[in-house]
Amino acid sequence: MTIQDRLQTRVKRSKRSVFLRSDFADIADYDQVGRGLRSLVQEGLLLKIGYGLYVRARVNRITGQLMPDNPAGNDGVLIEAMERLGVDYKLDDLSLKSLSGESTQIPANVKIIPKSSRFTRKIAVGKQRVNEVR
Repeated sequence: MTIQDRLQTRVKRSKRSVFLRSDFADIADYDQVGRGLRSLVQEGLLLKIGYGLYVRARVNRITGQLMPDNPAGNDGVLIEAMERLGVDYKLDDLSLKSLSGESTQIPANVKIIPKSSRFTRKIAVGKQRVNEVR
C-alpha cells in the first residue's frame, strides 16, 4: 500500500472533517506527507484552509463545486479547526445573543474571534475567515 493510499484511506475513514498535517506523521516523514496531501487537494478529496490545515471535501449537488464535508457548514469547520489547534476563541456579540435566546435574529455568518492576540494564523473557508483584515 503506497503512502498516497494510506493518506486517502485515513481521510475517508475518519469521523472528523478537519485534519492537521501532524495527524499523518506516523505514515511518512514531513515532506512525503506534504506531497501526498497536496495531491489529495488536487484530486478534490481535501481542501486546504490554512497552513497545515485541511478539510475533507465533497461536491456540492447544486453548484458542482467543492465544499467542506461538514454537517455544520463553514462555521462548524472553523470551530473544529480552532479546537483542533487548541486555541481559545469567542463568538461575536450577535451570534452569542442568538444562541442564548436574547435575540430572534440569526446572523448570516458566525464571526470567530481568537482570545489571544498572539494567534496570527490565517484560516479561510469560503468567504469566512479568521484573523484576516478586509
